[in-house]
Amino acid sequence: MSAVGASSRPYASLLAKGDDRKLRILEVAERLLARNGWRNTSLAQIAKAAGVSPAGLLHHYESKEQLLNAVLDARDDDDDEHADRTGDLVTEICKVAERFDRAPELVGTFTVLLVENIAPDAPLHDRLLKRQRAAVDIVADLIGRAQRAGRYRNDFDPAIKAVEILAFTNGMETAWLLDPSIPLVDVFKGYAEMLARDFEPVDRSTT
Repeated sequence: MSAVGASSRPYASLLAKGDDRKLRILEVAERLLARNGWRNTSLAQIAKAAGVSPAGLLHHYESKEQLLNAVLDARDDDDDEHADRTGDLVTEICKVAERFDRAPELVGTFTVLLVENIAPDAPLHDRLLKRQRAAVDIVADLIGRAQRAGRYRNDFDPAIKAVEILAFTNGMETAWLLDPSIPLVDVFKGYAEMLARDFEPVDRSTT
């Protein structure tokens, strides 16, 4: 886990309530899920690593599925805290690289859970599918508003481009898990600059 202050953690609200045991369980769950996946991680393993009894874990999380959803909540809270969904898309893409230093366990856990819940009958499939579609809508809205303001060219579909951008982001998270030496800041900056050039309206007066 990145050595950041507790107040900057995505689940800082738990600390504010003095619920450090619940926070510790979440942090341990993230680490084990990122390493072993949810199928190979039991509640008993999480409880032992967190230094609580199985009954103590169940006091905070009544089931494995509830704990998995709590982990996703932490990822969503992190996004909500640090993303400006009404801001400049190119700036926001550059900022994505900060998540890898700020909350590396959330990156790993989310990627593993995403892959493990692709099947329609997986416990988190519906939530992750809904999340993906909502993310597409958010990015497409940013693009569409910039198009209407004349800052982006209008000859492409914002929803299609949003799918591409999210695929890039998800792909980079997977690539980083495989090779943490990837220069993330440079990669995200380069991709954002490429999009900025591609989105720039054509000045018809010079053609």
